[in-house]
Formats: sequence, structure tokens, C-alpha cells
Amino acid sequence: MCPNCEDFARTVLLLGQLALYADMTGADLDFVEAVSPSLAVSLPEPPPGLFPPGYDPNEGPEYPGEG
Repeated sequence: MCPNCEDFARTVLLLGQLALYADMTGADLDFVEAVSPSLAVSLPEPPPGLFPPGYDPNEGPEYPGEG
């Protein structure tokens, strides 16, 4: 696996684990709020081939609060 692929997979895994932790009874939500933005920003570019050719993450429907 390429180095960026490993970093991407590990960061996605950590984000998922953090989301599961946030849903647990007694979770330290201050910790989740402090760590999650930093973890999300550290997410590297997705590995080639993860998304279909021509995929643009900026296209799509507008959601409430966007635009």
C-alpha cells in the first residue's frame, strides 16, 4: 500500500472510531470537539482510484446552511 494510502486509511479509521466514541454514554465531548477538527484537517488527499473518474466533490445539491 502506498504511504499516502496508509495515511488516508488510518485517518479515516480514527475519524470513524472518534464518531463511535462520541455516541457512547459518558463520552468526553470536549475531547471530541477538540480532536475532530484537527483530525479531519490532517486527512490527506484520497488515493487515486478511490472516486470515479471526473468526480468533483464541489458539485452536487446544496444543503441547508450552504451557499
